Amino acid sequence: MELKLGLKVHEADNVATIFAEGILKGTQVQIRDKSGNTQMLTVLNDIPYGHKVAVIAINKGELINKYGEEIGIASKDITPGEHVHVHNLDSMRGRGDLERSKQ
Repeated sequence: MELKLGLKVHEADNVATIFAEGILKGTQVQIRDKSGNTQMLTVLNDIPYGHKVAVIAINKGELINKYGEEIGIASKDITPGEHVHVHNLDSMRGRGDLERSKQ
């Protein structure tokens, strides 16, 4: 069986990027980080190449971190193994309303 990989780049990341084709619901994916740690994760949805998967539970309203950067806010609770994309993530880019609310 071919090993399916995901990469978690920064220790603060709560998502990993999928680097494999054919990731369907129920597929086992090995998540690797730059320190050499690995985690086996069963995906809960089909996930396209280059998309994100949650590696830990993310509660609604929590920041989503990828590559050590805050890329968005969870718009609903996200379970480990779940596809993270526009259906459960609100982008922070170009959101002047979010910038004002932080002040």
